Parts: sequence; structure tokens; C-alpha cells
Amino acid sequence: MSESSAAADAAAAAAGNWRRAGVAGAAIGVIAAGAAAGVAIERLTVGRGIRRKAQLALDATGPYGALRGTPGKAVADDGTRLYYEVDEVAPATGPAAAGSAPRRRRLFGRKAPAPVTVVFSHGYCLNQDAWHFQRAALRGLVRTVHWDQRSHGRSARGVAQHGPDAVPVDIDQLGRDLKAVIDAAAPEGPLVLVGHSMGGMTMMGLAAQYPELVRERVVGAAFVGTSSGKLGEVSYGLPMASVNAVRRVLPGVLKALGSQAELVERGRRLTADLFAGLIKRYSFSSKDVDPAVARFAERLIESTPIDVVAEFYPAFTDHDKAWALAVFMEVPTLVLAGENDLVTPSTHSEAIGDLLPDAELVLVPDAGHLVMMERPEAVTDRLADLLVRVGAVPVETNVGTHGSTAQPDS
Repeated sequence: MSESSAAADAAAAAAGNWRRAGVAGAAIGVIAAGAAAGVAIERLTVGRGIRRKAQLALDATGPYGALRGTPGKAVADDGTRLYYEVDEVAPATGPAAAGSAPRRRRLFGRKAPAPVTVVFSHGYCLNQDAWHFQRAALRGLVRTVHWDQRSHGRSARGVAQHGPDAVPVDIDQLGRDLKAVIDAAAPEGPLVLVGHSMGGMTMMGLAAQYPELVRERVVGAAFVGTSSGKLGEVSYGLPMASVNAVRRVLPGVLKALGSQAELVERGRRLTADLFAGLIKRYSFSSKDVDPAVARFAERLIESTPIDVVAEFYPAFTDHDKAWALAVFMEVPTLVLAGENDLVTPSTHSEAIGDLLPDAELVLVPDAGHLVMMERPEAVTDRLADLLVRVGAVPVETNVGTHGSTAQPDS
């Protein structure tokens, strides 16, 4: 059989599966795994050229994702190259700088302790820029590391997920990836770990395999819109019968689509406007989301190839790390979620709070899965409070509400 015939047969099989599952239902299944990004649906009567101009205007209005730091690369245990960026603490300036700036003194032949480093882990089908508002607010005040999960953003495709001995991605692998990033970008000093959705699960994967690292170095943790397990029970606001039907066929559908990535990506671009409204429903809750922010979220998910979507999906149904949260028992912790999150419902954050009774539990009203974009001031405020509590920033530090859009450094 020729390659073109095989591709056509695979595409036809995928299309048949889509019809049986229902296009909307299968799309919901993908979103439900954690893709969670989108923009308000545009009227289909508006020409594509006009819509494109509107998108460019929104991109110019809010240059979200424009912040860049000092780049670095870590190497995962399977050889995958992981991209990260570091924002260092800004040096003090002005007349009082000489007397107030911290110094790296040597005490009895030893250098001063390393500063606190805040490590941000993003969610599925996003990248490090998803933390734009928090990064802008904290920039220069505390040392931060932002990294792209394997096969996302500027990180390389997962080596272990390709070839004859390919293995599926799982949360343990992501935990090992986080360990590699920490070893490369913050090999010493106290850590604060912050994770959204899959990023929070990644923190649990780290704790499950490296509990001594958490106990010895992690001084604070924040779990944002995440889950410790039982994602297979989430209804996503739909009748369970519909959800169960989608779940039965979705893995096969995604596998078929992932095997024909180029063909699917062309169709995906053509139907982007149609699916934008559906995607937005699972990203945000409020009706007044800034269109530029919604467009920013759309760009993030557009950058994730369909074969990566397919590659990661099974990891979420298998995820069960409630037991690993015990490692964070003595760590000051923030657990935060949008009250109307349909992807990782706020009840999952409440379950984490039950397992970590000393944690601060915050449910943000009228907010969905992308709460750090939808309600950045609420997320940044509670995160700043955590950083003050653990001594990462001084009490008198004025972090502000959510920072600015912050144009790239000149």
C-alpha cells in the first residue's frame, strides 16, 4: 500500500471515529485533559482576513508572553533537552544602594547562602509564558525559573516517546524532568515550587520520587488549578453518559489524529474559529475576560501540535498522587483554584487542602481553569503573601497587583 493510500485510510478512520464520538464531544475530551485555553468565538460571517487583522490588533494591544530571561538548558534522564529561563534579582540602584544592597560575603571561607528560587511549572498545552502576569509582578524582586515541559514551548520533543522502544509520558517522567531543571538552574539554596494543572501534578511527581529534595530544600509550594487524581470522574459540566462515551473512543481517536499530524494541523487551522468558543468555555468563567488575554491563551494552545496533545492525554487518566502530598505536610503551601473550573474542579483543590490541613485554600470566585490569566491579581496577591511568609521577599516589598504587560527588554 502506498504512503498516500495509508494516509488516506488513516484519515478516513479518524474521521469515522470523530463522527461516532461527536466532533464537539471529542474536542471536549481533549480540553478536559487540561488544554484549557481559548478566545471568544468570532462570528462566522466575518471574513478570515478581517478576523486575522483583529487578532493582530489584539496581539499588539497585549504583548503577553514577551518577557524573556537568561536562557538555559537541562537534560532529562532520557536525553530530552528542556528549555528554561532565569530572572535574577535586580541590583539595588540609587543613592542608598551602596548601603542597602545585599552582598555575597564570604563568612569563614564560605559564600553567603544562595537566594530563594521560585520555580514555575506550566500546564498541558501551555508553556512558561502562561505565568506572564505573575512573572511581570515578581520580576527583579525574587529569583525565578520558568521552564517549558517536554514537547512544549521551546523544549525538545520527548526522546523516550519516539522510536521502536517508545514509552508513554507519565507524571513520574515529568517529575524527573523538574528535578533535571532544578539541578541545572537552581542546584543550591531554598526553593518555592509553583505549578498550574499539569505543573502541580509534576510537583507531586517530583515529591513521589525525590522526597528528600522536598524536605531539605523546598520552603514553600503553590498548587494552582490542579488535581491529585480521580480525573476520570470529572464530568466537565456534561451528563456523565456523554462523558463516558467520549472517554471510550477518545484515546483511539487521538492516536489516529496524532499519526497524521500534518493533515490534522491543516484542518485544525481551518476550524480554529469554530472551536474557539468551546475552548473558551473550559478556560475562563467570567464574561468580561480581556479579549487580548483570551487571544494570548489561544496562541498558547495553537502552538501545541496535535501529536503532543495525543501523547500526553493518557497520563491524566492514570494520575494518582494523593499519597505524595504527604511530603509537603511541613511545607507552607497555597492551594488555589477558580471556583468554576470545569477541567480540574475546585473540589479537587479542596481534596488537596484536606490532605494538607495547614495549607491556605483559596477559591477565586467567577474564575475558570486559567485563573492565573483570568484573575491575575488574586493569584499574584496570594503567591506574594506565600513568598513573604517563607522569607523569599521582604515584608515591605511592594509586589503590586499583577504587574504590567512588560515590553521586551531593550
